[in-house]
Amino acid sequence: MLKGSDQRIASHPVDPLFIDRWSSRAMSGEHLSEAELMTLFEAARWAPSCGNFQPWRFLYARRDTDFWPAFLDLLSAGNRAWAERAGALVLVISRTHYDGDGRACVTHSYDAGAAWQNLALQAWISGLVVHGIAGFDAERARRVLRVPAAYAIEAMIVLGKRGDPASLPESLRKREQPNDRRPLAQTVCEGPFAL
Repeated sequence: MLKGSDQRIASHPVDPLFIDRWSSRAMSGEHLSEAELMTLFEAARWAPSCGNFQPWRFLYARRDTDFWPAFLDLLSAGNRAWAERAGALVLVISRTHYDGDGRACVTHSYDAGAAWQNLALQAWISGLVVHGIAGFDAERARRVLRVPAAYAIEAMIVLGKRGDPASLPESLRKREQPNDRRPLAQTVCEGPFAL
């Protein structure tokens, strides 16, 4: 397992996994095998969801495959500059309405987020770099990847094997370290909103 940072300190006791995990951008450019990816998707599969609906879906491309250029081309220029050394790119989508009765699934994004977190933690445990991004063309992704209107485009995930931070554009090298989080008092309150 990769080590995160000795600079991050939890205010309350939690498993070190939550403190150590962080979203690096430095990747080696090595391939990820189908088996490595399926382990991550298996972890995501076991995320909780409202009524066990499991609205999340993952579309992916591994580097040096026929699908890779189409996925990479969806990224903003800033993300493409470092993500081109990834081993795989994943588009996260979620079904917005329940099957059968057509009722809206108001938790589809929440549930997809739980699946993403499972995937991210499994990637970290597996010694992989994982970075979620919003910097991509979602509408073009819908067209190019033929995502039906019944699905919301949620995010993209950049996956790879750890690389040398020196391979990153200079502007990103200084950011290639774990960041902190705001204090709990600015995030949670008992009772009505008072933040």
